[in-house]
Parts: sequence; C-alpha cells; structure tokens
Amino acid sequence: MTDFAARNRRNNKIALTALWCAALFVFGLLFIFLGYLLYQGLPVLTPAFITGASRDSKAGGGVGAQFFNTLYIIALSVAVSFPLAAGTAIYLSEYAKNNLLTKTVRICIESLASVPSIVLGLFGMIIFVNYFKLGFSIIGGALSLSLLNLPLLTRVTEEALRASPQTYREASLALGATKWQTIWKVTLPSSLPGVMTGLTLTCGRAAGESAILIFTAGTTVSRYMADFDLSASGETLAVHIWYVMSAGLAPDRAAIAGGSAALLIITVLLLNAVFYLLLKFIKRRAGLC
Repeated sequence: MTDFAARNRRNNKIALTALWCAALFVFGLLFIFLGYLLYQGLPVLTPAFITGASRDSKAGGGVGAQFFNTLYIIALSVAVSFPLAAGTAIYLSEYAKNNLLTKTVRICIESLASVPSIVLGLFGMIIFVNYFKLGFSIIGGALSLSLLNLPLLTRVTEEALRASPQTYREASLALGATKWQTIWKVTLPSSLPGVMTGLTLTCGRAAGESAILIFTAGTTVSRYMADFDLSASGETLAVHIWYVMSAGLAPDRAAIAGGSAALLIITVLLLNAVFYLLLKFIKRRAGLC
C-alpha cells in the first residue's frame, strides 16, 4: 500500500512537471513572439505615425486611417453579429428541444466556423460588393466579417448559458418569474463572464483578419482619419501590413509593417483590458464580486 501511494505521488509530480513545462513553453513562445514584434515596431510608433497627421513623418506618413478603420469595422461587425448570436444561443440553450432541427442548426453553426476566411471573403464580395452594389466599403467589410464572428459568438454564448446553474433558474421560476424574466434577470447575468470572453476572442480575431477585408473593404482608405462614411473604403491595419509587404514599393516598408504590427498588438491587448475592466465594473454593480 505504501509503494502504491508513493508511486501515485511520483506520477503526480511527473504529470505536474510536464504541465508546468507545457505552460512555460507556451508563455515563452508568446513572450518571444510579442517581444520581437514590439521591439521592431515600437520605435516607429510616433504620434505622427499613429494619427497619420504628418506626411513627412517616418515610415510612410502614418496609419491613422487604417487604425480607425480597424476599430470601426470591429464595432460594426460585433453590432451586427452579437444580437444574432445571442438570440440563437438563447434559443438553443433555453427553448430548443433535442430534435432534428436543433441538431441541424448546431451542425450549420459548426460548419460555418470551419469555412476558411478567404471563402467568406469571396462570398462577401459576390453578395455585398457585387450583388448589393456596396463596392469596396466599410459596411461591406463589416457585414462579411460578421459572418466570421457568428459561429464563435454563438457557441461561446450557448456554452456560457448552459454553464449557468440550473438551481438559479428553478429559484427564479419558483418566485413567480416568467421564463423570459428568468433568462434576462438571472441566466444572462450569471453567464456574463463567458459571454464577455467570447466577445474578447471575437474582437481579437476580427482585428487580425485580412483575407475577408481584402475582398470586401478594399486596400485603400479615406484621406480623413475618422471617416464614418460607411461607403468609404476600409483598409485596416492587418490589410495594410499585407499590402505593404506584398505590393508596396516604399523603401521603408519593413518599418511600416513593423509599426503597424506593433500598433495592432497593442490595440488587441487594450481591447482585452477594456473588456476585463468592463466585466469587473458590471459584476461590481450587480453585486457579483
């Protein structure tokens, strides 16, 4: 019995060491990746480069319009996809029965998640750019990008709703609340951390997307930084990096791409921080922490 217990402790230490090594490897890989890109790009990130205020600034005059388009298209795509994803997730987790229709909907969602982004870009170009004659525009890019957001947001929101304890629902219904009141007042608030995680992942993925936007939002920008015109071309930071390195003729294109990549990384990190602080604020107001 003593040998059995000692062997279990030894195996536990081996497993724990292996898990620590895996975690440290992933952390180290991320640290090296981010550190190298920031090392290359941070010297380029001057105010003139970020805002695009000066055409005489280093590295091509700045990426202010691309920076704004990145945030603008993310916001528009989430505004389109999140209500649809949340409604689908609520239906699947709270109302739908386990039948053929529900299974078909889930298969469709998973199939949409597996479609390559460049295929979604071609679909967006055919439908939004050509059929609806939106041209290469911010609205066309946002609508196409929402197709990429839908499956991830739906699955994460559904899993977050299902993770909400059943006792919460039973207690709410026992107090006389309707099913919708229970969902709105009890289930959704308790599943908020999972929903916010889905939004964070979606925004981060959308910020780095380029294939869809190349075919729908275009590779040019308005001459104004904060151009809210939905019909304007909407080159983002990710598309700008691709264009500069593949088709750009600027002698300092490596510096332009490096600065754009560093700005994109910082943007994603700041978006994560904003969602985290927003979640903490909401939970504090709701008395959940």
